[in-house]
Amino acid sequence: MTTIEFASETPRITTRPAVATRVLNALADTYVAWKNRRAFNRLGDMSDAELADIGLTRADLHVAVGVPFGRDPTVKLRAIASERADTIEDLARKVG
Repeated sequence: MTTIEFASETPRITTRPAVATRVLNALADTYVAWKNRRAFNRLGDMSDAELADIGLTRADLHVAVGVPFGRDPTVKLRAIASERADTIEDLARKVG
């Protein structure tokens, strides 16, 4: 009997830390997204040449700014820049 009673109480014991962990992770993710959004806003002050140096265009900024608040726009920019770099590498292989 003791084992059955213990087993029925186990989910309540393990659920509380999991919920607290999820809440803390959500807060941490929101903070990181807010911090990265501030850095993202500074990209708008860069010239087109400076953006090209890091593999971006001004149009990429307009695409990434469309992500909902609380989400990280730099993730979208990273995907755009990575895709562009892969395309350029593929073209270079075909030429070479």
